[in-house]
Amino acid sequence: MLTGAELAGLIVAVFWAILVAFIALTLLKLSRLLGEASKVVSDIGEQAGPLLDDMNRTVQRANEQLGRTDVITKQVAGVTQNVSAVTTVMTSVVGGPLVKAAAFSYGVRKALGNTRAEGAAGNGRDDRPQLPARAAGKGRR
Repeated sequence: MLTGAELAGLIVAVFWAILVAFIALTLLKLSRLLGEASKVVSDIGEQAGPLLDDMNRTVQRANEQLGRTDVITKQVAGVTQNVSAVTTVMTSVVGGPLVKAAAFSYGVRKALGNTRAEGAAGNGRDDRPQLPARAAGKGRR
């Protein structure tokens, strides 16, 4: 039979054996995890180079397009200034005489209308067109 000290030693030995087995399995799983992690890191490293090259080319193309857009914007601004200048010139050249002609024609019509009204008043008849009764205000509430 086993004495108390031998039984205690046996329990400690079994406990240490279980603990060592548990630690060994944990280390084995940890080594597998580190192996997979190193594969993932190496794959990312292999893919990162081409991705960075593609991003660099994309940024360069975007910069080229922005440069072209800047040139187009400057040209459109120049065209806008030219159109504004032409509009100002056309307004001063054509607009002034047209306003004067319109004012003159209005004055002539007004003067002729007054002489007709005076002539019609002398004859007793009114040459102005008559509005229909409905348009003259009849039928309003």
